Amino acid sequence: MLISLLVKPGSKQSPRLERLEDGSYVAFIRERPHDGEANAVLLKLLSKHFAVPKTSIKIKSGASSRKKLIEL
Repeated sequence: MLISLLVKPGSKQSPRLERLEDGSYVAFIRERPHDGEANAVLLKLLSKHFAVPKTSIKIKSGASSRKKLIEL
């Protein structure tokens, strides 16, 4: 399954995942995008939300962008 995701790093509302009307998601993360910290927290958040292991989640595109395409 592929999902599109917008990441909001440095958010005080973190960690939180919201689903939008168009089926995409917005992830609010406290960590800043430094040395992959934000991506690591994002994978952990997605793992909890979808109840799948972190190893089964892949960032297909946008690893260094706020807009990401995630494969579960």
